[in-house]
Amino acid sequence: MPVISSEIEKDAMTLVLTAEFDAPPTRVWQLWADARQLEQWWGPPGWPASFPDHELAVGGYSPYAMTGPDGATSAAWMRFTLVDEPSALEFDDGFRGEDGEPDGSMPVMHGRVELEAVDGDRTRMVTRMRFDSLDDMERILGMGMIEGMSSAMGQIDALLRGDAPPRP
Repeated sequence: MPVISSEIEKDAMTLVLTAEFDAPPTRVWQLWADARQLEQWWGPPGWPASFPDHELAVGGYSPYAMTGPDGATSAAWMRFTLVDEPSALEFDDGFRGEDGEPDGSMPVMHGRVELEAVDGDRTRMVTRMRFDSLDDMERILGMGMIEGMSSAMGQIDALLRGDAPPRP
């Protein structure tokens, strides 16, 4: 599994996941930039994601949904606030209601992803998800965010090797 560490920084209200991959940062960047590749790993196993529109640009909006094995759907959105290809991106990430609009009853997370070359052609990806309050962080972590993100990132190695099973 590519996730080598997960840390909860309570004082900073931040979850930090660090993963390493056998590919250069330019290749790992494509996993974020290309919607079809993002769909192959963003949702955890059994919860494939779909990104009907994906705009990786400052101000770009990407609505998405993850569908569980029982057909339940979790709709969400990202809005990108920083794009520094191929080394960093930042985004706000939240849930959407049935009307497609942001769900104000759920927390918004603020993500930062840094891609760094290590050991030649490998990449270290550090993903920081910051919350507006400790209550928000505990609520989302209680929904299984660490496990979900870790298992989602665990699908990246097969995708990079080109032998990932197709997702619905």
